[in-house]
Amino acid sequence: MSKLILNEIIDNLDTNWKDILKYSILKTKDLDKLCLGDNVYPPKDKIFNAFSKFNFEELKIVILGQDPYHRKGQANGLCFSVEENIKIPPSLKNIYKEIKLDLGIEENITSGNLEYLSEQGVLLLNNTLTVEDGKPNSHLKYWKGFSDNIIKYISKNSSNIIFILWGNNAKKSKKYISESHNILESSHPSPLSANKGGWWNNKHFSRCNQKLIEIGKKEIKWLNIKSND
Repeated sequence: MSKLILNEIIDNLDTNWKDILKYSILKTKDLDKLCLGDNVYPPKDKIFNAFSKFNFEELKIVILGQDPYHRKGQANGLCFSVEENIKIPPSLKNIYKEIKLDLGIEENITSGNLEYLSEQGVLLLNNTLTVEDGKPNSHLKYWKGFSDNIIKYISKNSSNIIFILWGNNAKKSKKYISESHNILESSHPSPLSANKGGWWNNKHFSRCNQKLIEIGKKEIKWLNIKSND
């Protein structure tokens, strides 16, 4: 039943990711055991939000996360992102800090909603697309293999995509990415790992933009402020 519900949600997308997502749902055997109650986040209409802002051929960058935020009102279907007017989580704070250090920007950022990145062709993909209230990684077993199928499809059917792998969990996906793509790796932005080294000064954001310029694509506006136009 869960796969049927997920396919119905996918049908409401306005982008051409539908067949890719349905194929990945079909190949993910344990999704039929998933329960999508009111205590599951993000809301049903945002489970596939990462695929709702652009078509497959507009994809530029893939950033891999792990698990949606597990408190009510936080998760919006994009990795590291939270809804408007929600306190910015520690990992995202460090992402913003590194962007500002890398690009020489000083403006204060008050919103943790990363939909502006998704609208530019950045796929903000979590390894697990749903979570139970207050129980991190509670749905990991159901979604196992789903994001791998997405990455394999991207790797096989496109070229010059930039994959950003932060932390050991994301780096596991490296084996699915062909040599026709670009991979940037570092430690995770969580304070638990970032402050131990490997995160700060990774310059992933300027390196991404330089690569996009080299292949004739528009660079990413990494912060949603006028001064970064």
